Amino acid sequence: MTQAPTAQPPSRRRHDREIIALAVPAFGALVAEPLFVMVDSAIVGHLGTPQLAGLAVAAALLTTAVSIFVFLAYATTAAVARQVGAGDLASAIRQGMDGIWLALLIGAAVIAVTLPLAPWLVEIFGASDTATPYATTYLRISSLGIPAMLVVLAATGVLRGLQDTRTPLYVAIGGFAANGALNAGLVYGAGLGIAGSAWGTVIAQVGMALAYLIVVVRGARRHRASLRPDAAGIRASAQAGVPLLVRTLSLRAVLMIATAVAARLGDTDIAAHQIILSLWSLTAFALDAIAIAGQAIIGRYLGANDPKGAREACRRMVQWGIASGVVLGAVIVLARPLFVPLFTGDESVQDTLVPALLVVALSQPISGVVFILDGVLMGAGDGRYLAWAMVLTLAVFAPVALLVPSFGGGLTALWGAMALMMAVRLVTLGIRTRSGRWVVTGATR
Repeated sequence: MTQAPTAQPPSRRRHDREIIALAVPAFGALVAEPLFVMVDSAIVGHLGTPQLAGLAVAAALLTTAVSIFVFLAYATTAAVARQVGAGDLASAIRQGMDGIWLALLIGAAVIAVTLPLAPWLVEIFGASDTATPYATTYLRISSLGIPAMLVVLAATGVLRGLQDTRTPLYVAIGGFAANGALNAGLVYGAGLGIAGSAWGTVIAQVGMALAYLIVVVRGARRHRASLRPDAAGIRASAQAGVPLLVRTLSLRAVLMIATAVAARLGDTDIAAHQIILSLWSLTAFALDAIAIAGQAIIGRYLGANDPKGAREACRRMVQWGIASGVVLGAVIVLARPLFVPLFTGDESVQDTLVPALLVVALSQPISGVVFILDGVLMGAGDGRYLAWAMVLTLAVFAPVALLVPSFGGGLTALWGAMALMMAVRLVTLGIRTRSGRWVVTGATR
C-alpha cells in the first residue's frame, strides 16, 4: 500500500504564503527601478555618443547618491513592522512619517551640495571634455528630483512595514511608464535634448512620491496619526539609519574595489567583470525580494512579542534562500551558452568570463542565505551588528582582492575573493542569528 505524502506543517504553509505574497511584488518593484536608467539611455543614445556618455556619468553619480540612503527604506520597514505587530497602526504610520520627513531633509541637503558642485563632481568622475557639459546639465536638473527619490525610498519602507508590497509595485510600473513617455516627449517632441530626459525623470519621480504620500496620508487620517514633523522622531529615525548607512557604504566599497582591481587586470578582464557584475546584480534582485519579505515579517513577529514565530519564519526563509540560490546557480550554468553571446562576441572576453561565472554560480546558495539573514537582522532592527559585520567583511576582502594582480591572479581569482566576501558575511550573520541576541521583542527595539 502506497503511503500518502506527509503534509506540510500549517506554520510552514503560512510562512510560505506570506513570503510569496510579499516577495513576488517586491521583486517586480526592484526590477522596475533600473529600467528607469535603461529607458533614459535608450532615448538619449539616439542624440549622440557625447550625450549618452554624459548621461552615464550623471546617472552613476545619482545612483550612488541615492543608494547610499537606502537605509531610509530598511530602517523604516523594521520600525513600522514592529508597530504593526504590536497592533498600533497609528504609531506605525507616525514612525513612517518620521522617515519621510527625514528623507525630505536629506534630499534638501543633497540638492544644496549637488547644484553648485555638479561640474566638479563630473570632472572627478572622469567625464571627457565633450561629455562634461551634458553630464553637468543632466546632473543639475536631475538632482532636483532627489528629495522625491528619497521620499519614495522611505514611503516604500512604510508600506513594506505595513505588509504591503503590491502598492510599491504598482507605483513603480506607473513611474516607469510615465518616465518613458515624458522622456520621449520632452527630448524629441519638445526638442529639449538631454535636459528633457532629466526633466522627464524628475517629473516621474515627483509623481511617484506624490502617489506614495497620498496612500500614507490616507492611512494616517484613517488611523488618526499625526502628519506633522516630530523632531524627536526624526532624530530617532536618523540614529537607526546611521549603522545601516555604514553597512551600505562598506558594501559599496567592496564593489568599487572589485571594479578597480578588474580595471587593473586589463580591458578584457574589466569587460568580462562588467558582464558578470550585471548578472550578479540581477540575481541579487531575486534574493533581495525574499530578504525584503523577511524584514517585514520578522519585524511584525517581534513587535507582536512572538519570538517563536520570528525564529520559525527565519528558519523557513533560510530554506527559501538556499533553494533560490541553488536554482539561480543552476540557471547561470545551464543558460550560459545562451546569454553570454548576447553580451559580447569577443572570444577573449568570453573565455575570461566563463570560469569566473562558474565561481558566481557555485556561490549562489551562500549568497541566498546571506541575503536572507541580512533581511532578518534588518527586520529585527539589529543595524549596529550589521554595520560592524560589514566593516569586518570589508577588512578581510580588501587586502585579498588588492593582492590578486600582484600574484598574477585573473578575473576568476577576483571573483573567488568576492565569494570569500560572501562566505565571511555568512559566518558573521550566521553567528549572530544562532546566538538569538537579535530576538528583541516589543513595539520598539
